[in-house]
Amino acid sequence: KRRIENPRIVMLDCNLEYKKGESQTNMEFMQETDFRKILQLEENYIKEICDDIIALKPDLVLTEKGVSDLAQHFLLKAGISAIRRLRKSDMNRVARAVGGQIVHRTEELKESDVGTECGLFEIKKFGDEYFTFLTKCKNPKACTILLRGASKDVLMEVERNLQDAMNVARNVMLDPFLVPGGGAVEAALAHRLNEKSKAIQGVGQWPYRALAEALKVIPKTLMQNCGVNTIRTMTNLTAKHATSGPTWGVDGETGNIVDMEEFGVWDTLQVKSQVLKTAIETAILLLRIDDIVSGVKKQSDIDAEKMAGKFQPAPQEPAEE
Repeated sequence: KRRIENPRIVMLDCNLEYKKGESQTNMEFMQETDFRKILQLEENYIKEICDDIIALKPDLVLTEKGVSDLAQHFLLKAGISAIRRLRKSDMNRVARAVGGQIVHRTEELKESDVGTECGLFEIKKFGDEYFTFLTKCKNPKACTILLRGASKDVLMEVERNLQDAMNVARNVMLDPFLVPGGGAVEAALAHRLNEKSKAIQGVGQWPYRALAEALKVIPKTLMQNCGVNTIRTMTNLTAKHATSGPTWGVDGETGNIVDMEEFGVWDTLQVKSQVLKTAIETAILLLRIDDIVSGVKKQSDIDAEKMAGKFQPAPQEPAEE
């Protein structure tokens, strides 16, 4: 069936086919009826599995393993649709969406394992591919977002953008604090660091100024992308932060200086703080490394010394008699 309303769904993690031996098995038949008996045993085994499923009167069976032709025949006679070879991750999501439990043996099936919270099961075709939809669930705890694009590159770009948006939403849920975007935070920090450096005498002021200049790279990059005069616009932005407050940033489309609070562009505090921490820690780590010592000479240096007559091979020890 391609469409079932309010389906009863059974989820399995076992084969609906005759179990093959783990090692090679040889069978010797002495009579003509022996082969027929073996086939009958296989058929009886498949029928017992299907009877365990049919007893619960499901409308749909999902399994992570295979379904034999004989099992499909028995299930079809009972009016049951079967979908095979689902991935483990997909099966877990289905279980969270429709309720019920994933069962590893058909003998262990019980009424509480049947998923009954799905409102509609249907199969649709997009292009050359068929997709199975389980929709209108009563209390879904998992879902799937289907992305479609004109080409593989477009589709991958849409997926990256969606992933970024979902991560932003997750960060806001975990740490519900926002800061102005458009380079406003970096410009405000640079302005405060410059003010702080003026109150310090001697060499101690230079780290503050160096960090302030490094932070200005973000708003400068936004200005360069917009094609405006970087020096003039950066001067205007610095003046705005000195007189009008810390929420002024760069419009990413026009390059104008705008109030980000009114413009509606925000960044998550969690990401901004993590970026600054990582950048400062990386700079400190690089400053601690004063030199790199290499204990291996390059072959090109050895060849150059040989040409100049300066290379002396290591003395060899005399062989023992």
